[in-house]
Amino acid sequence: MSAFNLFLLVMGLVAAVVFVALYFVEAGYGMLVNSRWGTLINNKVAWFCMEAPVFFAMATLCILSPYNSYIVPLVFFALFELHYLQRVFIFPFLMKGNSKMPVGIMLMGAAFNCLNAAMQGYWIFFESYYVNYEAFGLHYTDIQWLTSPQFIIGTLMFLAGFAVNLHSDYVIRHLRQDPADTNHYLPKGGMFRYVTSANYFGELLEWLGFAILTWSAAGLVFFLWTFANLVPRANTIHQKYRKEFGDEMNGQKRVIPFIY
Repeated sequence: MSAFNLFLLVMGLVAAVVFVALYFVEAGYGMLVNSRWGTLINNKVAWFCMEAPVFFAMATLCILSPYNSYIVPLVFFALFELHYLQRVFIFPFLMKGNSKMPVGIMLMGAAFNCLNAAMQGYWIFFESYYVNYEAFGLHYTDIQWLTSPQFIIGTLMFLAGFAVNLHSDYVIRHLRQDPADTNHYLPKGGMFRYVTSANYFGELLEWLGFAILTWSAAGLVFFLWTFANLVPRANTIHQKYRKEFGDEMNGQKRVIPFIY
């Protein structure tokens, strides 16, 4: 087993541990913010510092790669960076109010993002050139990859998830009209008609799509990490909403429409 494949295996196993742990321990940010995770700092600053490393690390790996002239890896790179362009340079500065994030959560998020850049960037710009996809009769250097079923299906899923995520964030941002308001409100409309964590559903759909369009173990491990992090959190949020808004809820699932 190569060192890179061993790295992916370890990351996958750690994701499984995180998935179980988060059903017992709340990650203290957002509506679950808790100072036991460290000093509370401005949410806008924390989000920028947490998400920026993956954006710049991926760009660095692209620049350093001897294979960065091929169109298919550059398309993968563009889709990945599209998400983080929004997360780093737009999302934090649209936040309203004076919410905080523990510095411990920020640092753990930044550390994972660096590891994820190593997974996705190294695979796309270095490792993938040694893999032949005999089942498809294609390689990443073949522009025909962009018309393959896995790329088309995965890209549609990615863009749909991206759109759901953007709309859900918009709904959440506009729950409070007064910046001084600290009350919680039940999100409604869009995919919130079906799940109480529609923003998380959007992210799950995005990264499952990315795993499919790249057809890579690295993409799959990232999806598993997204699932491990967000599904237990969606369960906790769902339970809190039931306590606060039981009469207002309309049978929504937690994060996967009609299923969970």
